[in-house]
Amino acid sequence: MTKKFLSLIVIATVSISLMLAGCSSSKSDDKNKKNEGKPKDELVLAFDSEPATGFDPTTGWGRYGSPLFQSTLLKRDDKLNIVNDLATSYEVDEEGKVWTVHLRDDVNFSNGKPLTARDVVFTFETAANSGSVVDLNVLDKVEAVNDTTVKFTLKEVQSTFINNLVATGIVPQYAYSEDYAENPIGSGPYQLVQWDKGQQIIVKKNPEYYGEKPYFNKLTFVFLNEDAAYAAAQAGTVDLAYIPAAFSNKEVPGMKLETVKTVDNRGIVFPYVKSGDFTEDGLPIGNDVTSDPAIRHAIDMAVDRKALIDGVLEGYGTPAYTSVDGLPWWNPDTVIEDGDLDGARKVLEEAGWKDSDGDGVLDNGSLKAEFSLYYLANDTIRQSLAIAVADMMKPLGINIKVEGGSWDIIGKKMYSEAVLMGWGSHDPHELYNIYGSDNAGIEYYNTGYYKNDKVDEYFKKALHAKSEAEAIEFWKKAQWDGTTGLSGKGDAAWAWLVNIDHLYLVKDGLDIGDQRIHVHGHGWPATDNIADWKWSK
Repeated sequence: MTKKFLSLIVIATVSISLMLAGCSSSKSDDKNKKNEGKPKDELVLAFDSEPATGFDPTTGWGRYGSPLFQSTLLKRDDKLNIVNDLATSYEVDEEGKVWTVHLRDDVNFSNGKPLTARDVVFTFETAANSGSVVDLNVLDKVEAVNDTTVKFTLKEVQSTFINNLVATGIVPQYAYSEDYAENPIGSGPYQLVQWDKGQQIIVKKNPEYYGEKPYFNKLTFVFLNEDAAYAAAQAGTVDLAYIPAAFSNKEVPGMKLETVKTVDNRGIVFPYVKSGDFTEDGLPIGNDVTSDPAIRHAIDMAVDRKALIDGVLEGYGTPAYTSVDGLPWWNPDTVIEDGDLDGARKVLEEAGWKDSDGDGVLDNGSLKAEFSLYYLANDTIRQSLAIAVADMMKPLGINIKVEGGSWDIIGKKMYSEAVLMGWGSHDPHELYNIYGSDNAGIEYYNTGYYKNDKVDEYFKKALHAKSEAEAIEFWKKAQWDGTTGLSGKGDAAWAWLVNIDHLYLVKDGLDIGDQRIHVHGHGWPATDNIADWKWSK
């Protein structure tokens, strides 16, 4: 079978997946002819991540990008400052436990019915009881003072509660049902018209939207894998396509490459404690090799992050030293000199690691400097990073056995073996999730069972601060305070590797606005400012 024939198959497959999107446009050929020469007011966007659980903010939709169909009380601007959305203002009492939010009085849902404080109360009560990724454990109660005033009472002071006001889209109490996730009603810039699962969603401009009206009347999101999305871009059937770095050096006529910096990071989480313990489910905890700080520090020092970016990401990425690089709460003092093999050798030698039997792998008594590193088997970037890091460690005498697996397999190994994982959020609470000792062994949080009492103390101070600004000092100190911390300067509980640039092929003349630093996830973070998209010519 020839490469040309294979390409034709891919393009044919893309054409089939775009049939539904094309049907509606084919019916309006006459209209298009009349408007020939005018910029089109519809877009087709190729993303590879369909929201499998639907569009319900009370169970997590919109936490990694704009909820699109719903509005939030607050939002972050392009500099990540918190600004009003549905709210006109908010205040926190002196104790820091009562948050009072004042709402706009001119907001309607897409069906024309008004959004009031009762809908906000219903949304947060529903989210708190959903048992989902929406963490509202700190919320004691939420009350409607009147139609435009909501009062949140917390069980204890928590500075990061504000991120729930930023991330939780408001749903209508009167129109919420079991099938809301598939038929969302909201007050966001767009409303859902059609969802063909596994293929596409079609949305149209919400005529009731209170904010600046979007330029585009209709958007079609087609769900294509990376190869198919690139083929669709080549065929000219999409206006924007998320692509991997492997396709970045190939020009597509009529399209330009847009790169967006991210905190979509990848790193290696190490079992931090020695072996011997087990979870309640009987899974082993700890690893005698990675629990040695010399091993962790040596790996963190020896990793050549620039080589990973150039070799795996085609140059599209930035070195990662924490999970929050570049964000307002990042401590830049966490940056270390990497690719330092000599320094890594010295650390290992001083800790008693040596190749006593001449097999090329260091030992320390009866312990060999070797362990397994697991990655998600169907993720080529994670696979490539894992293999590259393992190769970088061979000259040190550290033998990393790279193992691909499903999340089911990784879930059984991640407390006792190293895992290549990824995070990245605009919420500093994520630092506490993945490093706080309270979260050790809870799902995918703190799988290494990391614990540092001083770091926990900083976390407590950050969480109990009365504002995000006040908390920033403590988030930074938790990373490195000059003596200790969770970063490579301190405990090196992770070896963070890279932040992956998000890459998009964008139709010439399409302006996707100022993209703020993206969070973890493919495609959807780009829609944060969807209402600002327009034709520049």
